[in-house]
Amino acid sequence: MPADLPAPAAATIAAEPGRLSRLAGLLPLSDPFALAGIAIYVVFILVAVFADHIANHDPTQIFYDANFTLAADLPPGGDYILGTTSLGRDVFSQLIYGSRSALLVGLTAAFMVVGIGSVIGLVAGYFGGIIDTVLMRLTDIAFGIPFLPFVIVLSAFLEPSLWNVVLAMALVLWRDTARVIRSQVLTLRTRGFVEAARVTGSGHLRILFIHIAPNILPLAILYGSIAIGWAILTEASVSFLGFGDSSTISWGYMLQDAYASQALSNGSFHWFVPPGAAIVLVVAAGFFIGRGYEEVLFPKLKE
Repeated sequence: MPADLPAPAAATIAAEPGRLSRLAGLLPLSDPFALAGIAIYVVFILVAVFADHIANHDPTQIFYDANFTLAADLPPGGDYILGTTSLGRDVFSQLIYGSRSALLVGLTAAFMVVGIGSVIGLVAGYFGGIIDTVLMRLTDIAFGIPFLPFVIVLSAFLEPSLWNVVLAMALVLWRDTARVIRSQVLTLRTRGFVEAARVTGSGHLRILFIHIAPNILPLAILYGSIAIGWAILTEASVSFLGFGDSSTISWGYMLQDAYASQALSNGSFHWFVPPGAAIVLVVAAGFFIGRGYEEVLFPKLKE
């Protein structure tokens, strides 16, 4: 996760309500890396949505050749675009259907991380005092929890599931978003448009979610784009270590299956390279988008 963003630069940008939202809308046109990241996400989402039409086989089906021999470890080509696994399953179909698990985990976890972190940051920064102190001490505790071991322990107590990753991220990784959002709210709560809202009789909730929240939305999107990559990478790590849901096809499951079958020593690169490349590509897309947001919101970073 990225470190806290520079408060002076954020204060300057936040001085004008709605400016952040306009910059967010210009982002795809102003930064080629962000545009590339968004394009990767769009392709990734389309593949997941239309997986039934793209994959040419059932990812769990075991295939046999004309002699009723297991079609195991077949090289790419013919009816098996990326070859087969040691159990005679189509690698390409598993790769395509694995994008659905990645999309489910990535988007759900990102939404929960950004939602929880943004609300905590808004409340802590706006009200200050004892509320701020308590919420920031909870944030410090969350920073003290090692994430991957926490996911493994959580999976050991709960039934293996994709939702373990989502739950772990919701319980721990909101900390980065909360701290950055709080620092921006501290600069916003004394601005003229907030004082004007108070004078006109606006309540705390209206000020928080109508006047302040739109100005921190791009920062939340920035951390959300990175959280998607973190969630997919975490699911792959947990599945590779054997703590994932074996009944669900995912990229992490494919890597774990390939490792258990000694695909590397057998030279079956067609089996483990595609899911590894897909994970790298999607995670990189999130960081591309984050890089674009940072350079647009904080131009001094280009210097």
